[in-house]
Amino acid sequence: MKAQALADHLDENQIDDEYQPLRTYFLDEEVNSVEAIFEDIHAWKMFFDGAVNAKGVGIGAILISPTSQHYQATAWLRFFCTNNTAEYEACIMGINMAIDQNVEELLIMGDSDLIIRQAQGEWETRDVKLIPYKKHVEDLSKRFMSIEFKYIPRCHNELADALATLASMLPYPGNAHIDPLEIQIRERHGYCNTIEAAPNTQPWYHVIKKFLKTQEYPEKASGDQKRTIRWHTSGFFLSGDVL
Repeated sequence: MKAQALADHLDENQIDDEYQPLRTYFLDEEVNSVEAIFEDIHAWKMFFDGAVNAKGVGIGAILISPTSQHYQATAWLRFFCTNNTAEYEACIMGINMAIDQNVEELLIMGDSDLIIRQAQGEWETRDVKLIPYKKHVEDLSKRFMSIEFKYIPRCHNELADALATLASMLPYPGNAHIDPLEIQIRERHGYCNTIEAAPNTQPWYHVIKKFLKTQEYPEKASGDQKRTIRWHTSGFFLSGDVL
């Protein structure tokens, strides 16, 4: 709330003999504001963030499908970046992820007010480092049927921030390949997730692939084994016939 608006309100509502003080019971007195984010449940969502520190520069992006499937990506940047250019790099990486998934409607959320407002067309820039980034984001945005940019507080962007920070701090030995980060959710002890498989010539992922295709379990699978199969398949998806 602007201070002038508060002053105008007090001036228009002066205290008189009938004034009664407003008494409320509010536990979270340290909270200054609460923002509700209303989202289209049919649109994909993308969160992005960049991290620049003494260790290096890292970027992170998370693409979330309407069914809450998460696809995350991180990158370590081996060229000079400011905070703003790192944010743009993260945003572009996330947009390209959405394009690769043939997404048509996309809601992009980040905690950089500058990048979001420039992407929305509300702010212009004369910074020679940011002009090509802004133009590239505008060009990529034309690939979607519907695209929206929304600023969110940093506390709502913690996962993208964690990915970017992790990427900036990991030591990369030359050109060695490091697999993408996989975050698992386990609700059972490790010794409960054992599946006894009979010897056969099928690859290890045969059961997972079959379940994704047909939603069918092995013929004699127990309840625990079925839950384990569902848990394992949550980390995969089918692109045509490719797992």
